[in-house]
Amino acid sequence: MMMVVAVLCVVASSPAWAATCEGLSSMTIANGAVTLAQTVRAGEFRPPAGRVVGTASAADAYAQLPEFCRVAATLKPSPRSGIKIEVWLPMTGWNGRLQVVGNGGFAGTISYAAMARALAAGYATASTDTGHVGPVPAKAYENEDVIIDYAHRAVHETAAAAKAVVKTFAGNAPTFSYFNGCSTGGRQAMTAAQRYPSDFDGIIAGAPAMYASRQFAGQIWIWQATSTPETAMPIEARRVLNQGVMAACDELDGVKDGVLENPQACRFDPQVLVCKPGDDPATCLTPAQGAAVTKVYAGASNPRTGEKIYPGLERGSELGWLTNPVGDAVGYFRFRVFGDPNWDPRTLNFDADMARTIGSPSNLLFDANDPNLTPFTSRGGKLILYQGWAEPGIPPGHVVHYYNEARTKTSNADRSIRLFMVPGMGHCGGGNGTSAFDMAAALDGWVTTNTPPASIPASRVRDGKVDRTRPLCPYPQAAVYKGTGSIDEAANFRCGANQ
Repeated sequence: MMMVVAVLCVVASSPAWAATCEGLSSMTIANGAVTLAQTVRAGEFRPPAGRVVGTASAADAYAQLPEFCRVAATLKPSPRSGIKIEVWLPMTGWNGRLQVVGNGGFAGTISYAAMARALAAGYATASTDTGHVGPVPAKAYENEDVIIDYAHRAVHETAAAAKAVVKTFAGNAPTFSYFNGCSTGGRQAMTAAQRYPSDFDGIIAGAPAMYASRQFAGQIWIWQATSTPETAMPIEARRVLNQGVMAACDELDGVKDGVLENPQACRFDPQVLVCKPGDDPATCLTPAQGAAVTKVYAGASNPRTGEKIYPGLERGSELGWLTNPVGDAVGYFRFRVFGDPNWDPRTLNFDADMARTIGSPSNLLFDANDPNLTPFTSRGGKLILYQGWAEPGIPPGHVVHYYNEARTKTSNADRSIRLFMVPGMGHCGGGNGTSAFDMAAALDGWVTTNTPPASIPASRVRDGKVDRTRPLCPYPQAAVYKGTGSIDEAANFRCGANQ
């Protein structure tokens, strides 16, 4: 009875909310408990000690945050679970929506910077560490309960808990619930769409690591191809290669701008750059390097059967190629596949070892590659996929393949799924393309009006200034130059047939 009286008093003094922020500390959450509920004054949030703050821009974003209610909880859906989550609710200016944000790499921490962006845009927002502390593989694969939490359960439990917090605080559930993630967050997005199709009304999946059992093998293939002293591709060699690609293919899309609108239309053969007698070694590749580059573009395959395992990197991505083995891939093989923390990525055999990776049901837990999204779309769910064509970590050819397949296997696909490929963009951002855009605004507009985005405004920011704008076009369309005006202004481009 006392609690009811308290709530009524709050409503009378603050009609915007049904409960005080601090009062949320006593609310009941399924499979867990609230551990913190406090009001954070405008500009005063700082990530907890020991957590990664991120870039300077992330710190600036925290300083610009409005006043909000910060709720932390620990969820235990299984005996060995310990899923940490946070839910932030703006004290003013709430848009009525919830945006759950994804993780990167092995997770292990709350995605504070992504939460800050969502909160600043008016969303209630939530994030999870996925059930372990620290972005290291040994923690992510510690036991089967933790593995399941990391693979899919943590985001589902976070969504349920966050909706409960919002409903208790606001007096009603969020009008729409969204998920927004890239890389591991992209895998989490696709997992939500496939395993838990009723969790979200709209989903953004950037550079989705959704076919882990094959993707990780493909990443090791790329690293193996360039890991010896003879085949190594230092930045000088990659510049030579990239210049060769651009000289051959940059103008295929009708404009010379340093990016490829459709790298898959580029047929550049790296063998033309192999040094001939008398060539300056600084301007060409060694035969070993030329052979390595051919393998990188081709992607992983079984050397005995010829079976394609995973696509390679695209032409135009060379400046961002990694020189060390991908941590996620190595950790997956060490702790999930082989159970050997000292496993050497140089030893992966793309014939003999594949039965233990792409052929083992126990290793498919991290795959979210089902092209039939009908359970999600039949509820009215909307999905935006996006990835950079110059991606150096997760080869983008797979998201194109998946999208094409999903369009044939999913009911209402034309009204429910869109793919936006970003020319020149690297992994979740960066690169030479227009990698600054607002996918969340595009998704929200689509969900609320039922009209899919015909294009998404994008810009390239250098030294803090916008120096190029372009429309991002729904695949298979691409930005087509109209023939006049600056190539750095979006108004001079239209979305049309790809080259």
